[in-house]
Amino acid sequence: MSDDVTESIEWLALPDVAERLGETISRVRRLLDERALIAVRRDGVQKMPAAFLDGSRPLSSLRGTVIVLQDVGFSDEEIIDWLFRVEESLGNAPIESLLAGRKAEVRRVAQTLA
Repeated sequence: MSDDVTESIEWLALPDVAERLGETISRVRRLLDERALIAVRRDGVQKMPAAFLDGSRPLSSLRGTVIVLQDVGFSDEEIIDWLFRVEESLGNAPIESLLAGRKAEVRRVAQTLA
């Protein structure tokens, strides 16, 4: 991941994610396995961007988008990097479009990355 992108991200360790979701660490790990959330190692600790949470639940549009990006060959690090980097065809970072409810547009752009 590029440092210019990751420096602007608020990162949460998995225990913090569990607390925000009101769930156990086991449930958070299951959400990671199900691709409802993704996390990467930072400083030896598994963390994920806080933007992947919508209040006390995972951002609903994230899972399908992650699967599309995984299908085109992106690693978890590359997925996070792409989601937080400004995408010219969207006019903003894809995560901003997802948060604004524009998941179809984000996924359409993601499919062209293969």
